[in-house]
Amino acid sequence: MILLMGPAGAGKSMQGHKLADEYGWAYISTGEIFRLLITGHRREEMLEGKLLSDTETIHVVDKVLDIVDTSGQFILDGFPRTANQIVWMLGEIAAGRFEKPVVVHLNISEEEIRTRLSKRGRIDDTDAAIDLRYKLYEEQTHPILEQMKDAGIVVHEIDAIGTPLTIHNKIIEALGV
Repeated sequence: MILLMGPAGAGKSMQGHKLADEYGWAYISTGEIFRLLITGHRREEMLEGKLLSDTETIHVVDKVLDIVDTSGQFILDGFPRTANQIVWMLGEIAAGRFEKPVVVHLNISEEEIRTRLSKRGRIDDTDAAIDLRYKLYEEQTHPILEQMKDAGIVVHEIDAIGTPLTIHNKIIEALGV
């Protein structure tokens, strides 16, 4: 399992699709799944940049992992994002559901994120939503990289500035594929 991590706009989806296409791996994007499945008030909150609760997120990821062949390599984009989600994932690893992952963390400045997201054209890429998503990333997601390292998970730090191909090549080199 390869975990793609980084703030919104770092290029996780682009790189995830590219890896999946190139190597024939399953690609699971929690953001894409949530945008497809979440409706009503929770969707409105999601469009404002708010994250789903750990319980909601774990429930959806758990169901998706039930239908994916986790015995081979696969890419998971957008999970885990919080300390509680790490605890759940480590429990699933301990239970033998899947192997310990490798993390590809895409590093990018807030300024570059704003530039990229302003060009992306998604309805949820408002200034307020970008502010909130970046704040939540810095407060909740970025700190869990240390928690993963403490659990023996390899974290590859990738500079996500440059062309998609340049970044892809950095990821390939880090993964050794």
